[in-house]
This record gives sequence, C-alpha cells and structure tokens, in this order.
Amino acid sequence: MRVLLVNMPWSPIDLPSLALGILKRSVDERVPGASAEVLHANLMFTDWITERTEFTGDDYEYYALSSYFLGCGDWVFSSALYDDPAWREDEFVATMNGKLKSARMRMTRELHRIAPEFVETIARQIVASEPDVVGFTSTFQQNTAALAAARRVKQLAPHIVTVMGGANCDGEQGATVHRNFPFVDHVVRGEGEAAFPELLGALAEDRPLDSVPGLCHRDADGTSVANPMATRPLSPAAILPPDYSGYFERLAASVARNWVEPKLVVEGARGCWWGEKHHCTFCGLNGSFMEFRSKSPDTFYEEIMELARRHRVLDMYVVDNILDMRYLTTVLPRIIESGYDLRLHIEIKANMRRSQLRTLADAGLIYVQPGIESLNSRVLDLMDKGVSGCQNVRMLRDGAETGLSVAWNYLHGFPGESAEDYDPVIAQIPALEHLDPPVDLSARIAIERFSPYFERPELGFTGLRPEAHYRFTYDLPEEELYDMAYVFEAPARGIGEPTVSALNNALADWKKHHTDSRLTHDDHGDRIVLVSRRRAFEWRVKELADPFELALFRLLDQPHSVQALTRKAAARIPEAARDKDGVRRLLDTWLALGIVFADAGQYVHIAPAAVNEDLLRLDFMRHIHTEDAPDGAAVPEPA
Repeated sequence: MRVLLVNMPWSPIDLPSLALGILKRSVDERVPGASAEVLHANLMFTDWITERTEFTGDDYEYYALSSYFLGCGDWVFSSALYDDPAWREDEFVATMNGKLKSARMRMTRELHRIAPEFVETIARQIVASEPDVVGFTSTFQQNTAALAAARRVKQLAPHIVTVMGGANCDGEQGATVHRNFPFVDHVVRGEGEAAFPELLGALAEDRPLDSVPGLCHRDADGTSVANPMATRPLSPAAILPPDYSGYFERLAASVARNWVEPKLVVEGARGCWWGEKHHCTFCGLNGSFMEFRSKSPDTFYEEIMELARRHRVLDMYVVDNILDMRYLTTVLPRIIESGYDLRLHIEIKANMRRSQLRTLADAGLIYVQPGIESLNSRVLDLMDKGVSGCQNVRMLRDGAETGLSVAWNYLHGFPGESAEDYDPVIAQIPALEHLDPPVDLSARIAIERFSPYFERPELGFTGLRPEAHYRFTYDLPEEELYDMAYVFEAPARGIGEPTVSALNNALADWKKHHTDSRLTHDDHGDRIVLVSRRRAFEWRVKELADPFELALFRLLDQPHSVQALTRKAAARIPEAARDKDGVRRLLDTWLALGIVFADAGQYVHIAPAAVNEDLLRLDFMRHIHTEDAPDGAAVPEPA
C-alpha cells in the first residue's frame, strides 16, 4: 500500500510537519506492506507563486499565522474548493474593508483568483504518484487548501482513498467536515498515530471500520458515520518520534530557503498539567484531551539529539503546550553537558524562578512563551491563570537578565473586567519599556472551541456565532458552520474603546521605544547602583546605600506586600526598623522613579541585574507581528 501524506499551504515553511512526520513513521513501522511519503506542498506553493506574483516570506507568514482570526488564508483557497475564481469576493471585500491595507487586499484577491491553478497542479502531481491513500493534515489555515486538493484528487482518480486529520478535524469539527464534503472518504479525529495505521490495516484487509476510534466513514448507502472518540489519550510511550525525511532537502531547493531559518519540531509532552486543574477560561488548545502526559526524560533527550545529528539543525521548536518541570533537572542538564549549541523555543509558566530560567538559557532555550496575557491580577484571576501581575512582570525582568527572549500577547475583553483594572497598568507601562513588549497590541479575546468560555455560557458569553470569515469562505448553513468553526464571535465584554485605545497607545510606545530603553541594577554589597535610560524618566543613575533601603530592594526581587516587606526588612535590619507608613512612602518614591511595579497591593522591582544586557537582548522573533496585522490581532499559538 502506497500512502502519500500532503502538507498544503498555509503550513509554516520554516517547520516540517510534526503530524505528518509522526504519521510517516507510524505507517512505515506499524502497517505491514505499507510505506508513506510526505509531499511538501506548502514549499511547492512558494516556488509556484513567486513565479507569478511579487510574493515574499512576509506574505506567507501573514496568511499562515498573522491573519488567522481574519481567515484570509482560508478564503484564498475557497475559490479552489468551490471551483470559482470569484468565490464570494464581494462579501470578502465588504467585510475586510478597513481591516486590510489596500496592498494586502489586492494581493489576497489575486491569490484567491489563481489558487485553483495551484490546486490543479498539486492534484495532478498527487494522482501521477499513484498512491492508494492520500492523507491531508489540517491545522490553522490549511482547511480549504486541503479540502480543495482532496476534491480535485477525487475527481481525477475516484479510486484513491482520501483522508483528513489534524487540529481542524478534532471532535465535532471532523464529523462536520466529513458529512459536508463527500469527496473526503475518511476523517481521523484525535490522535492519529494509532487510528491512522488501524484504518490502513482495515482498508487493506477489507475489514469493518466501526472499531477505529474517532474515525468518520460512510456506510453502504453513503451516510456519514462518526465512531466514538477515544476515551483515553495515548500514553507517552505510544507517541512516536517524527520522520522528517525529505523536508530539509525540499526546502534547500525552494525559494523559501531565502526567507527562513529552518527549525526542527520536537515534542516532549501533550496536554497541560495546569489546564487539568485550572483550564484557562479563554484557551481552546489541547482539543479533546487536556490530560498531561510526557515522554520519559531519556526518550525525549535521545529524540532531540538524534534529530540534531541526523538533520544537522540546532534550532528547535518544542511544541509542548507547557514545559514538563521534570525536564529542568533531567533533559536540560544533559543538553548543557552535550556540547550541542542548541537554540530551543518553548512555552513555560510565568511563575518560574530565576534559577530555572538560567537553566533554560544555558540549555539553549533562547525564546520562551510564558503565557503572560495581562499585568493585572484581577484580570488574571478572571482567566484562571494562577499567577499575579507582579509575577508576570518579574518574568519579563528575569527573562531580560538571563538572556531569554520573552514572547507574549496582551489580551482584554474578559467578562467582569473594568477600566479600573487597566488604568494603573497603563500608567506604569512607560517604566517597563526596557523589558520585552508584547508581540502586538492588545487583542480582544477570541472565543475558541474547547475553551471554558465556549463550553460554559454561564461564564459570560452567550449567543455565539461562527466568525464572519467562515460565512464567506464556506457554502454551508449556519448550523453546520457552527459545528465546524474553531473561532466564534460574541458580544464584546469587559473594557470599552476608550480604555482599549489608552492601553494600545501605551503598548505602541513600549514597542517603539523598547530598543533604546534600559534599566539595570548592580549590587555591590554596601550599595546598589541603578542605571536608567528611559524616555519617561529624567534620572540616569541612582545609588541606594541606606541599609534598610538595601534590604527592601533585595526583598523586592520577589513580589511582596507592604506588610510583608516591613516585617522582613525589620527582621534583617532591626536597628533601622521602620513602620508600614515609612515603607509605603519609600515605595511610592520608587514607583514614581520607575524602579518598582505595583499591582493588587504587591510590589516587585523591575531592574534586571547588569549582566551585559545589551549582548543578551534577542529580538529575533519580532517578525511575528507584521504591518499587515490588524490592530489588536494576537498571533495564534502553534498547535
């Protein structure tokens, strides 16, 4: 049995597909008599489109990620799905006027017009390779491209079995895709490395398909049947390492090689250990299975080293939704000792200690995404984040000190929030301009499938509808769009436009002035020297020499209340003990000088230690946000 696995646009071009890499290995190792190949149609598209338009790497990134919540990437290929180069163009223009710049509007319409030609080319190449089964993965804005290719393949060669899977096919979404698009023979819902080989085995032996967990198939009269989803996620031992054969060779032959630095995608864990107990109210990641499970440290370390040796690539993207804390004392020390100069990207929790961040940095984790989302404790409580505003600011400070580039989004629009939650933060943002700003302006939260806000209307969101872009992308009734959509529109909640504007103006200034801003401290034992270069503060050097002030500043390495500071400082310097009013006055002075950050009755100092910060500063991920991104459009996290 010949299996062809297809990675359509708009899959990121700097990353091989983890899903297809795992499926290739699962087919090759677990299906007797079967072999799998991966067709990197996303890379083929870059070569095809650059021969026809002035298309760049920034353009690809826009349609792959930055425009996700606008749906531009999916609309581009809707013309191929419905075999109409002008498919719902008037609706698209009417909806997107004011959201897209004129140049972006022109390019999107042109891509939409010629997308059917590319799908035709890919479909004919797929058919010419004579596979028995062709599988399409669909995550983020791959859905219409994958569906369009499956449709054309089925028209050209009805005997080829078409299969879809991926994040866009989880749960009810996958069942909806299957019942509405009859040219897709099967949809694999949930984790595919067990279900897909089982499907192939059943097809090869002409066995019934009812026992394949999560599979959508058709009965004798053509009716769509959705098998029950698996009741338990795969164990860590069953999660195979990926086989990326062919990706790096194909990238080297593509124009895309001039646009990106390729990265390996590695996976140590699935699910979220925080989300198992406290599911963040807005988070729709993890889909059907939140349960956290991780590979053994030995297994994960060997997979990382083997991939690096085989492909001679040291830049790695760790797709785990959250770091397994065991790896801090197991995997990461071994990476440090290995001598491999790895560059790792990973998501962490914002309350990690500085010593833990140093371990990350020493192991090559130069880019972290700690899920900060807000700097106000009350809003963070509404999210059920389990951290405070001061802890998030401390993360930004310690990231700067340890040489980590911290990527984060600022979100608003939570039921129950008010302007009073944002005003104090807005006032303090000029003091933070030396720390990593969010990747973009503040974004109103999107209501995502699988999130508590979607599943529990009592949390504040009712009357949900699929986002507008689904309606001009697909020819489906509203109830079917509802079952297929991942992002939903709802009445705005939380803060109003005046506060949003004030917040975004402050964030825009932060981003603009970040590169030229500095604040550091140097602790000499008997004195602490602070050096500042920030536009909102005239002072350049401050020296703390009073023993009580030294004690307070050192205590403010961690968030403290006035009462706790007073007690602890008095215990350290009994002869200089001061009352709470005196401590509060000093904190107010430091607040005015931009030395501390205050939130919810707690304070934390915001001056990284002076450790060659200029050399440690890393801004290589600033390409994530582009000029074309709409105001407040947060960048989606890779699934």
